[in-house]
Amino acid sequence: MPTAPRSICLLRLSALGDATHVVPLLRTLQCAWPDAALTWVIGKAEFKLLEGLPGVEFLVYDKSSGLAGMLALRRELRGRRFDALLQMQVAARANLLSAFIPADRRIGYDQSRSKDLHGLFVNERIPDRPGIHVLDAIGSFCEPLGLRQAEVTWNLPVPDAARGWARAQWPDDEMPTLLISPCSSHARRNWRAERYAAVADHAASRGWRIVLCGGRSQLERDTTDAILASMRTPAQASNVLDLVGKDTLKQLPALLERANLVMTPDSGPMHIANAMGAKVLGLHAASNPKRSGPYSDLRYCVDRYDDAARKFLGKPASELKWGTKIEPDGVMDLVTVEDAIGAFERYLADRRAGRH
Repeated sequence: MPTAPRSICLLRLSALGDATHVVPLLRTLQCAWPDAALTWVIGKAEFKLLEGLPGVEFLVYDKSSGLAGMLALRRELRGRRFDALLQMQVAARANLLSAFIPADRRIGYDQSRSKDLHGLFVNERIPDRPGIHVLDAIGSFCEPLGLRQAEVTWNLPVPDAARGWARAQWPDDEMPTLLISPCSSHARRNWRAERYAAVADHAASRGWRIVLCGGRSQLERDTTDAILASMRTPAQASNVLDLVGKDTLKQLPALLERANLVMTPDSGPMHIANAMGAKVLGLHAASNPKRSGPYSDLRYCVDRYDDAARKFLGKPASELKWGTKIEPDGVMDLVTVEDAIGAFERYLADRRAGRH
């Protein structure tokens, strides 16, 4: 075992999905060095999700605070110096913020994944290992410290009250639940409302409960209303539940945990659901599910990424730089209703065969 550092600072501000990818790295560090002091500089929403994670000091940076917030962080850290900073975000704001964090070793991404002058703010780099999932890339930040992330464990901090709220939303009965979280923060990754509605109707016809969830944005409200309006199953039916805008970030993991299957594009809820052990029907065309899909199980994902590469970029996905996003208008139309129903039926077949 390499020499234990006394203190490590992790810098990853956003987004929700990527924040869940950091948690297994934290577990690896805690397992190897239980006495090391771990500090995480994190965004506001991500802190709301992960507040209460044992053994971690959180320092919250509000991205809207700009340079003033960076100076406030420097004042908060006055007199402190970390043995290592894990700089896990290459955006310009995060790079600049890292300059205000005193640390001896400053570990960042390899050159192929660097941008926005990232290399100026680090003095060590993780291995250049293309073709791996984002979670594994983040996990490799412990390698310059002499560790390897051999196991992936989350155990997100979900309060009993949040689980109690989730249990109260629908009964524990024999009816399986399809939870639809229809919106990503990247609007061009979102699917058409009428297509969600068609899959929801199919699931309802198979005896499933339909639950819609999402945040409080107008886009999420409008999308949900359009889904409900397009469904043949009445919105007021006992097996249709609209919870959009009703949960908090602490309640969301508990809600996702209760679902048998979660249908969503590449989004924060996709990765939170995976971390909570739920199976995910992921909808992918704009992004590669092998890189950013549900980490634990891709069996129920729709993968039209190669089709998108050929149509919009004129080459197969195998010839693209790893991590390339394909987000022109209409890219998600490559994902058909039949694709999603086929993924749903694969889940049903595995459920009947006990292959979960």
